[in-house]
Amino acid sequence: MTIRAIFFDLGGVIVRTEYQGPREQLAERLNMTYEDINKIVFESDTSRKASLGQISTGEHWEAVTRRLKRPPSETKSIREEFFAGDVVDRDLIGFIRSLRPRYGTGIISNAWPDLRDYVAGNKFDDAFDSLIISAEVGVMKPEAKIYQIALDRLKVRANEAAFVDDMPANIEAARALGMQGIVFRDPRQVKENLKTLLDHR
Repeated sequence: MTIRAIFFDLGGVIVRTEYQGPREQLAERLNMTYEDINKIVFESDTSRKASLGQISTGEHWEAVTRRLKRPPSETKSIREEFFAGDVVDRDLIGFIRSLRPRYGTGIISNAWPDLRDYVAGNKFDDAFDSLIISAEVGVMKPEAKIYQIALDRLKVRANEAAFVDDMPANIEAARALGMQGIVFRDPRQVKENLKTLLDHR
């Protein structure tokens, strides 16, 4: 079956923490490890609730600030410092734009309610035909339903789609539905893997 659509994860693929220094400095200032602060931000109960659209991104960060035992006045600065080392991969976005209009393109992301605004604010929403954000659809990877929503949005079958993600479990779930899966290691590898896949279809 010919590939008609290619979906990408956002965090860890298109947006990556290329510079760990700011987050390490924040953790050190709070007498924590880098891993501990990551867990509070990404693996806490409020992070999951925000990822399912049950609370706002702001409410999650207010909870993070409380867990860090810092005053509410520091919420904005903590959030900014935490993400200061993150980089949007403009070259990869350019590659994704080049896939269109021959292929449909989409994002499938476990993300908080502000992700759509983030993508638009960083001016790469035009690279995608569809944004499937867990907070908007109320389901997270690796549950099959989120992939099916993505496929339905672009009107393609599972065996007509490929998915790129940095988490092997999410790729395994996509493959279980019949999608082609590529585990992201670095941008060059993903481009080569996709070009090989598309050339052989």
